[in-house]
Amino acid sequence: MAVRRPMYWDTVSGSMKEMTSSQLNQIIAQVSYQYSQNPSVTLSVVASGGSLGTLSDTRTQAGAYSTSTTAYPSEATTAEPSTVTVNYSKIDETVASVSAPTPATGKTLPLYWTGSGLQVMTEEDFYNTIIEPAIDNLVSSSTTTAQGGTYQIYTATSLSGNTLTSGTAVFSDTRADTAAYTAGSIPETLDQPTTITNFYLFSIDGSASSFTSPLSLRTSDNHLQTYTESDFNTMLQNYVRYAAANRTNYKIRYSYSTGNNRGSGMTDTKLDGSGNYQTRFVNADDYRAQEFPNGTAQTINTYYLKIGKSA
Repeated sequence: MAVRRPMYWDTVSGSMKEMTSSQLNQIIAQVSYQYSQNPSVTLSVVASGGSLGTLSDTRTQAGAYSTSTTAYPSEATTAEPSTVTVNYSKIDETVASVSAPTPATGKTLPLYWTGSGLQVMTEEDFYNTIIEPAIDNLVSSSTTTAQGGTYQIYTATSLSGNTLTSGTAVFSDTRADTAAYTAGSIPETLDQPTTITNFYLFSIDGSASSFTSPLSLRTSDNHLQTYTESDFNTMLQNYVRYAAANRTNYKIRYSYSTGNNRGSGMTDTKLDGSGNYQTRFVNADDYRAQEFPNGTAQTINTYYLKIGKSA
């Protein structure tokens, strides 16, 4: 892996200089911003069948009621509460078809100093020096502007520095609403849920970075020239989009199983009780019993949206 230090024209001294680490990091930050303006790996919210797979929310529901003409059915003979499972498969990943990039028209890739002379970066140099460090930032577990154009999960429909992808929740944690079950209403509806938390998909907003454009050679005559800001921004975007979609070991991909956690964990909670046995006397020929959900909420699973680099 070859990391080069690009050359630039210092207008104060009127000479070429090697970029400092700070200057190089500003360019890397600008790569992240350019990616945020046109990401090549995107997530969307769909009704079902999302490519990231399935997450399951579980909750308890009441057991079926029992009735007798002579006495209340015993707890032992009354059906126990059971588990309801609702599956969510709402996040879909799309990888854009991106053509292999090239330097700006009429220009080479940036120049660096070998110790004895100027040399044009190879494409591998350019990826190693500028694009790959930006992708490392993009796929980290952080959720700052350095991760612009990538995604995270949050528990409300508004989040500063982020854009809501869809008002449809990608996952909901529900539990039995114990207050909805009453003995006087036996037979109660079995499944009476309440939503504890909804989880939403957001894309992170990017932020432009001030940077120094590097030197390159003009291909028509090999004269030195400084990239225009516009040309360099376009080139950065083209290269990072291609890398995120196609470059081996630097493809940006999302999953529920591999990579760095992004945003809020999507919790599946469920009541842990064995059943709240209740009875209802209707008349001398109608004795009823039913077991309602009860207990303390326990976390069954915590799911995360994950981001990482794929081969």
